[in-house]
Amino acid sequence: MKITFLGATNTVTGSKFLVTLGTKNILIDCGLFQGLKELRLRNWAKFPIDPKKIDAVVLTHAHIDHTGYLPVLVKNGFKGKVYCSDATKDLCAVLLPDSGYLQEEEAKFLNKHGYSKHKPALPLYTQQDAFDTLPLLHAIPFRKEVKIDEETTISLMPAGHILGATFVQFKNYGTTLLFSGDLGRPQDIIMHKPAIMQAADFLVLESTYGNRLHKKINPLDELAEIITRTINRDGTVVIPAFAVGRAQHLLYLMYLLKRDKRIPDVPVYLDSPMARSATQLFVKYHELHRLDAALSKEVCELPIYVNSKEESQAIDAIKTPKIIISASGMLEGGRVLHHIKIFAPDEKSTIIFAGYQAAGTRGADLINGKASIKVFGETVPVRAEVKVLSNMSAHADYEEILDWLSHFNHHPQKVFITHGEPEAASALKEKIEDKYGWKCMVPEYMYTEQLN
Repeated sequence: MKITFLGATNTVTGSKFLVTLGTKNILIDCGLFQGLKELRLRNWAKFPIDPKKIDAVVLTHAHIDHTGYLPVLVKNGFKGKVYCSDATKDLCAVLLPDSGYLQEEEAKFLNKHGYSKHKPALPLYTQQDAFDTLPLLHAIPFRKEVKIDEETTISLMPAGHILGATFVQFKNYGTTLLFSGDLGRPQDIIMHKPAIMQAADFLVLESTYGNRLHKKINPLDELAEIITRTINRDGTVVIPAFAVGRAQHLLYLMYLLKRDKRIPDVPVYLDSPMARSATQLFVKYHELHRLDAALSKEVCELPIYVNSKEESQAIDAIKTPKIIISASGMLEGGRVLHHIKIFAPDEKSTIIFAGYQAAGTRGADLINGKASIKVFGETVPVRAEVKVLSNMSAHADYEEILDWLSHFNHHPQKVFITHGEPEAASALKEKIEDKYGWKCMVPEYMYTEQLN
């Protein structure tokens, strides 16, 4: 068994890990690179292995940085099964076609306005490419061992990050290889805590917050103060949010704040058809989180759902205070860009970030204090207040990661630190080595290691 790191190395995007088992090739996650141009260009480069030679894909969860390259793989000849949890399968049916649609729309916009160097600009894949991918998804239950061949099994355990998120465990000739995917938090307000794992010979571990601690602040208090301050000055609150996970988390907080009359009674708009579909799945899979079916339904009835482009444009024209939750969470596309274009120049308004912002994204530019950003080829000044919620992440911080590792009674021979910017990955490596004495490394892009 050997592993090759095809993504999520010194970056939080593009998760792809190739496990080679004799003549079999299994890909763990199949994500899009986002953010910095040098990373995004990898999406367009020839894939390091012929997709026809990949036997199967296993997904940790549905977020696009873990699944968004699947339609490219299929378009180029992959025909195997894509293993995942039930909730991940359903979420992919929402996210992947939406991703293809957005790419088609962006290509049309670039061609219409002549903003692209390519003539014509083309989408990486289309909505139809995404639909062609969905029949390959094959759901398996949590904790069930599935045979890949006579000597190899995979199993999925709950990771607590979003609906359906899992750890992926390989067993091959007595050697165990564990992938953390995105590790959730033990005290998340909605998601159940990650499964306790006790043994692995090799561990591929995420490090998004490997150099940071989440502030010990109640997000309800923080959100109530920001919203109230903004509404009192007649501003609008715009919250870029990942359509899966973060949007539903925010809706629950809004529900609690409105129920307890802690914020002014202004409309809450959820402007993302994808988020609406994901929110319906939030009700369907209520057993995967802490809210029961009735409460989940109440939360989902809170917002005003915005369906069409015309409705989206109309809410920007409303002069009275309001709250707009819209995708994408890192301002890399989607309807939220139209809202940012309108409200970023408004000093009365506030833009609130509730999730990680990868290097090179518009979201990272805003939280780093840039005075302007480019939106649809135009320079948009930023005069609105920009805030980052301190304790909203769905990723474990380094203390929570170390605590999760403390349950291992058979410690790994080696830990591969992935899914983190360079400083975060290096910091987590040092912390694990100092606390547990385990051998760790931060692999480079395309690094390969023999495991047994």
